[in-house]
Amino acid sequence: MANPRQVRDFAKATGQLAKTDGLDAQLLALFAERVRPTPRPVPDAALQHLEALMTRRRQLLDMVTTERNRLEHASTPIRRNITDHVRWLERRVAAVDRDLDDTIQKSPVWRAQENLLRTVPGIGPVVSRTLLAELPELGRLNRKQIAARVGVAPLARDSGTLRGKRTGWGGRAPVRAVLYSPSAAPAGGRSTRTRCDSASSSKARMAPAICGTT
Repeated sequence: MANPRQVRDFAKATGQLAKTDGLDAQLLALFAERVRPTPRPVPDAALQHLEALMTRRRQLLDMVTTERNRLEHASTPIRRNITDHVRWLERRVAAVDRDLDDTIQKSPVWRAQENLLRTVPGIGPVVSRTLLAELPELGRLNRKQIAARVGVAPLARDSGTLRGKRTGWGGRAPVRAVLYSPSAAPAGGRSTRTRCDSASSSKARMAPAICGTT
């Protein structure tokens, strides 16, 4: 698999602005020859199913938020219609959650990984399942590699004597979104660093990789 943004940037760098199926095939072959990207396997059917469930859950929650925002300004005759729709959407979210429960429980590997992730204070089912679906490399890569995949690694922006501000960009937005609250909110009066240190006593690499201790 190749990152579409990287391929498109490569095309622009070579002056190839036109886009057809034939040109795309030639460009992909040239990209593979010149850049030699690290091979990444296509996710198997089970992982694709898990990712699809998490994606659908996010879509349903987005619709719930949109409808609730409309409810604030809706006229009286419309409010009941919106309320009924919100309740229906919430039932669909609950159904997707049940499907997620069943999917993870059927896999001994995912079940063990989720149990390990949940030992980190602040990590609940939404975070753990997002990590399983959107960041399957977790536990196999070190903290710098994982940070780059998520898009939270500070990237240099220096030129000559100018030292620019380090910022993170790109990466996997769904993972960043769910990790914000657990990393920002203290649990039991302890800092995130302290909580992660206690979780990192496990011999497994997954929890330390989340906390950035490996």
